[in-house]
Amino acid sequence: MVYTIVCHLYAKDGEDIEEKIRSKLVEASNVYVKDAGTLNWHVMQDHTDPRKWTIVERYEKESSLKVHVANPFYAAFGAYMAPLLAKKLEIRLFLQRSNILCSVQYTVYSTMQS
Repeated sequence: MVYTIVCHLYAKDGEDIEEKIRSKLVEASNVYVKDAGTLNWHVMQDHTDPRKWTIVERYEKESSLKVHVANPFYAAFGAYMAPLLAKKLEIRLFLQRSNILCSVQYTVYSTMQS
């Protein structure tokens, strides 16, 4: 069963903070994706509020989370990020119950007028 963690972060205000977070999250993704048992480690930034970030972490099994937390980068990452965040992290764990992959296609309509 695949374990998925979705983590929402909300940054303090400031362009320098946004860049620090972006840089550290990209670094974290490059580090964590190499951990044994890690399937994916995706970083996403909200398209309307640049202070909102989401991390989606996917692991082969529950014990893979122990590998993630044991990574030496984990403690340093948390210590670096904490003072940059305006709110406490929101972390949720999801268990994949299906192997069916779905593709969703949508269209964004512009309300801009000429």
